[in-house]
Amino acid sequence: IIFATANPEPEIYPNEVFEVRTDAIMATGRSDFPNQVNNVLGFPFIFRGALDVRASKINLQMKLAAVKALADLAKEEVPEEVKKAYAGQDFKFGANYLIPKPFDSRVLTRVAPAVAKAAMDSGVARIQISDLREYSNQLQDRLSIGTGFMKTFRDGLDAKVKKLGRKIKVVFAEGANSRVLQTLRELKEDDRIEPILLGRSKIIHKKMDALGLEHLKDTKILAPQKCEYFDKFCQEFYTEKQRDGISFAQAEEMISQRNYFGAMLIRSGLADAFIAGPTLSYAECLTPIMSIIGTINHRRAAGIYLMVFKNRILFLADCAVQIEPTPEEISNIAISTAGLFKDLMGREPQIAFLSFSNFGSNKHPQARKVREAVELTKQRRPDLKLDGEMQADVAVNKYILDNLFNFTTLDAPTDILIFPDLSSANISYKLLTQLSDTRAIGPILVPTNKTANVIPRTASITEIVNLVNLTALMS
Repeated sequence: IIFATANPEPEIYPNEVFEVRTDAIMATGRSDFPNQVNNVLGFPFIFRGALDVRASKINLQMKLAAVKALADLAKEEVPEEVKKAYAGQDFKFGANYLIPKPFDSRVLTRVAPAVAKAAMDSGVARIQISDLREYSNQLQDRLSIGTGFMKTFRDGLDAKVKKLGRKIKVVFAEGANSRVLQTLRELKEDDRIEPILLGRSKIIHKKMDALGLEHLKDTKILAPQKCEYFDKFCQEFYTEKQRDGISFAQAEEMISQRNYFGAMLIRSGLADAFIAGPTLSYAECLTPIMSIIGTINHRRAAGIYLMVFKNRILFLADCAVQIEPTPEEISNIAISTAGLFKDLMGREPQIAFLSFSNFGSNKHPQARKVREAVELTKQRRPDLKLDGEMQADVAVNKYILDNLFNFTTLDAPTDILIFPDLSSANISYKLLTQLSDTRAIGPILVPTNKTANVIPRTASITEIVNLVNLTALMS
């Protein structure tokens, strides 16, 4: 094990070492070689933890706590946002990845609390932090966008857990998925959600061992075909679907699939919410959910994304389900999104219906479709504040809207953007997530009879945690 940390010229280069010993573990102070020993991983966060407890000194215990926090973090799966900062490189704990990367924002929330705790335990702290998890959340909020909204999230979950008198039970279809298991580590620390994993215990426990998550082995695991509810679920599903061409053998085959079984668990009240994905396509996950739990009044489902900017939150719909909705379906999407907004934000939204046309400036059928949806929604829900059709820049910039179209009925900045079709909505939210400083949470399925959502295949662990927390809050 060789740490050659002189900069910019290390005492010995990795290629020189490997000519002699191919099994050597090598680290330098340079970013162009694996295992960069960078002081930015240490001193800012050691001082952060020390200052936050008003430590009288920085002692050996505090420095060792920082070292162990970094070592533990290196064993965790690396988030997609870190990989993006390094041109998409894949990092996995081993000889070439012993130390977290300087662009890994998780270092703050791991090292500073560890240092603070060590200071308190060793008696050099002048003040005490009673809840280190909340302290970690506060540190994360300093880095993150939408700080107030995420805090509202956590407060809402706390209130829900207190009201229920128990943790919120959330079922995960893909219990052996590494991102799901990493998410469970975060959920266990928050202690608000009781996860239930679907799959085979042997496989899931083996994956936990590989990820260094042995402490999660007390998590409840259900294998559909071996579960006590399996026969009951098969009979219920067959009875319901037998006049839709489903035989009992087909019912058994379908319920043995984790997405069908998970949906049956929440329909039967044995869990509060269901999370499908993230390895299957959205359509593959959506079909079982719709088949088992369905939607309120049999309306078509819609997928809503919450785009959390630094100083603003926008709800975008429909980003996931309806490809070419009719005016009536666009109206339904708007009403469902407004309901979700009010539940989460506690106030009535301002809704803009988007098009390439501004208030009749273009008579194309696509523009007229949106215009019809606006009029229909006004008739059905005269209490909602909405307007359109309008172009996207007009919708998000109140100054433009007021100066060019002072007849608008919107009297505050827009909260909800309703798109004319899936293509424009999906493209828009994906561009925003890649090109702007925003956090996307979703897609949130509405208006379902029970709470279920699907993890996108590209979702990072942070995005999954946010989706799971929001799903639990909605349950």
